[in-house]
Amino acid sequence: MRDPGTAAFLSLFVPGVGQIYNGKFFRGLFWLIITPGFWIGTGGTLGWICHIAAAYTAYRYAQRHPYR
Repeated sequence: MRDPGTAAFLSLFVPGVGQIYNGKFFRGLFWLIITPGFWIGTGGTLGWICHIAAAYTAYRYAQRHPYR
C-alpha cells in the first residue's frame, strides 16, 4: 500500500522521488530534471513552486491509487 504522506515527504526532500515511490518512474524523472532547472533559472523563485507541486502531485496520486 502506498502512503500519501511518505510520497509527499519524499518529493519535498528530493522532487520526483515521491513519484518514483508511487511507481511512476518517468513522471519522477521529469520532476528530477525540471525542478533544478527552475531553481537555477529563476534564482529559486519557481524552484519552490516546483517543489510544492511535485510533493502535491505525489500525495494526490498515492491517495487516489493506494495499491500498486
